[in-house]
Formats: sequence, structure tokens, C-alpha cells
Amino acid sequence: MASALSVLAGPDALRILRERGLRPEDVDVVPGASGGPKWLVLAGLDRFLFGEFFRVPRQRPLHLIGSSIGSWRMACLAQHDPLAALARGHEAYIEQRYEARPTPPEVSEVSSRVLNDLLGPAGEDEILAHPWARLHVITSQTRGAAASERAWVQSAALAAAAAGNLVSRRSLALHMRRVIFHSAGDTSPFRELADFPTLHLPLSRKNLRPALLASASIPLVLAGVRIPGAQGMHRDGGVIDYHPHFSFGPGEGLVLYPHFYPHLVPGWFDKSLPWRRARGINFRRAVVLAPSPAFVASLPGGRIPDRNDFYRMTDSERIQAWRTVLHLSERVADELRERMAAGTLADAAAPI
Repeated sequence: MASALSVLAGPDALRILRERGLRPEDVDVVPGASGGPKWLVLAGLDRFLFGEFFRVPRQRPLHLIGSSIGSWRMACLAQHDPLAALARGHEAYIEQRYEARPTPPEVSEVSSRVLNDLLGPAGEDEILAHPWARLHVITSQTRGAAASERAWVQSAALAAAAAGNLVSRRSLALHMRRVIFHSAGDTSPFRELADFPTLHLPLSRKNLRPALLASASIPLVLAGVRIPGAQGMHRDGGVIDYHPHFSFGPGEGLVLYPHFYPHLVPGWFDKSLPWRRARGINFRRAVVLAPSPAFVASLPGGRIPDRNDFYRMTDSERIQAWRTVLHLSERVADELRERMAAGTLADAAAPI
């Protein structure tokens, strides 16, 4: 049977894998990327990593950082029962239903209900009081016309941002800045980020839920979010950090990156720019775990779920396909578990 798992490793990470395999105590950071329905293909990996691998007691913090659906995945890990949080989140996400052309406020309302289910009755308090998980939620704080809720104004601002991004990602700072809401205090490894204008704010009971909703609020699809204690209109963190690729901070611990693809795209506007791929020194200590191309080919339609499924399928077709992906995703986790037990994970790793 063809391999279901793709493994990529930076040079420092590969050295650690060869010396002692993949151990939870060696991991310092877990990033989560934007991708909406794509998180369903990672369900098996998330259940294994969140429910088994990271359940051992830790002596130092584990920093979880994500944009959009990636922040929601990390919020599951930071709850007392990550498996229950994942199950609630998967079920509510799959069961989303909309009218033919829902307005942004309507999509935001449904998304809020999904987030409420994922967090459950005590999720916010559990995240803020977690003994070792430190959650970091990325949003894009929009400026000027990009902050408008008028569709045509927002569209024009996004078009201008996309045009500037062709020249330089840093031009996005004319329209927005990165905000990281986090529970790490002074221990956050991301406080010295210099690749893009960044504001760091503490997570609290008042802003955690709105920050998570804002992090997944796709421009023109969901309404922007005003977050208590933070200025401006906040939108999807993936606009700036589609697949977080910045410096993951000092230290020698691994960056364990469960991801949809064996490549990373820096920003939302870079999706159609094949020359924009995340690489280099930021990934020296990273291990990327992704479903293999052969596994993806075995999924319904031969592809990973995406947001267009809401338009190309009926609700019943989409829900059936997404549940199938949820079930099949266990094959990826099974292979990771087997390779870890056999000590062959490093043998399977390709260089980043």
C-alpha cells in the first residue's frame, strides 16, 4: 500500500529525529495554518497528536500558534479534553448549512455557533488556565478601506493589497498589521518578530472568543470583528499568515507542523504565486507532517476538502464526502504511529 504520510524536516530537526526520534518533550512550537475545510484531512493526525502524543506531563510550555482554522485547532489542544473539543468542532463544522448566497453576517452567525460548540461550556477558562499549553491567535487588523464592511470598498482595498503584494509582502502593512493574542505573557517566542508590523496582546476572558472568530473571518465572506481591548476591524489572520512561516523563536526545540500540503504558502495573496513558498532558516528545526499525494488521491474527488465544496455540492453530498475524509484521515495517523514505534520516521523524511 502506498504511503499515506509525507514527512519533511529541516536540517536541525532531521538531526534530532535521527538521534532520538520524535518525542513530545523535544517539541516547543506547534503551528496551525489557514485552510477552512482542509482541517478535516488532518483530523487523524490531530487526534493522535492532541489526544496521545502531547498527553504526557511537560516541564516547559508548548507554544501553539495559528491563523484561521489553524487557531481553532490549536484551541482544541489547549482545552482539558482535546479529543472532545475536536469531536465537537468537527461535527459542528461538517453540519454547516447555508442559503444559496449567504451574506457575511449570516456566515459569521453560523461560524459563531460552530466556534461555540468547539469551545464548549468551559473552553475559554481551560485555555487561559492551561498548565503548559500557550495559545497564540493571529488576526489581521485592517486599516483604511480594508476595514470597511461595504463590499465594493473592501474589494477595492483587497485588490490594491494584492497588487502591492506582487512586489513585496511587506506592502501589506499599508492595509493591515498582524495581531497576536496570546496566553504566554513574557515567554512568547514570537515577541521579537520583525518580518511584519506586529502587535502583541494578552488573551483574556473578554477577547478570546472574538479573537478566534476574527482569526477565521475571511474577507468578503464573513463580517469583520471588533475585539474588546483592541482597536480597529479584525479579519482572517491568514490574509497575512496563510501558512505561518515566520521565525519560530530562539531555542533548539522542534517546531512540529501538521499541515495539509508538503509545502507552505506565506500569505493569502500568495496562493497563486508559485515562486512564493516558505522556506529557509525559519524551518531549520521544523518537522512537517502532511498527507501524501497518494493518500489525497484516494479521497472523494481525489482532493482535500475546500470552501468551494459549499458551491459545487449539495449539502448531503458535501457532508457525506467530508465525513469520509474524516474517517480516512486515520490512515495518516496510523502510519505516523507505526513509524514512530519502529524508529523509521527520520528515514521517511525529505529535506525542507
